[in-house]
Amino acid sequence: MQTIDRWFEDIELGERRESVGRTITEADIVLHAGQTGDFFPHHMDAEWMATQPAGQRIAHGTLILSVAVGMTAGDINPQAMSYGYERIRFIRPVFIGDTITVTAEITDKSDHAKRPDEFGYVHELVSVVNQRGETVLVLTHLYLVNRRVGVESLH
Repeated sequence: MQTIDRWFEDIELGERRESVGRTITEADIVLHAGQTGDFFPHHMDAEWMATQPAGQRIAHGTLILSVAVGMTAGDINPQAMSYGYERIRFIRPVFIGDTITVTAEITDKSDHAKRPDEFGYVHELVSVVNQRGETVLVLTHLYLVNRRVGVESLH
């Protein structure tokens, strides 16, 4: 990991990043349940889930969201910060032992409504697939990114 300044003007539509895989374990689910207080039987009760359509315990959607976003973390950019997430969809369940991979692609850029000369928004589509290539989660990650206001005048 390194620190690299990337201004709004440096980021291009279509840029893509792909992660390596990460297998979701029972320990991941138990830890997430403890951290969030979500001990619903869908995640914790193997016997009950055996009677349900999924047939087995499923990972929390918020666990997969958190892990996936962490898997996209790379270089540190002092010119950008996470502004939030939109259109989060849990499309398919993730089971203990499933391996997920993540693709993140820049799909849009827009001006900041009140300070367009200083900031812009970068929209990154995050797609998570399992080992069978099935999409399990999608979301849009928004970044608030500094523009190069007055930077050239400093050099």
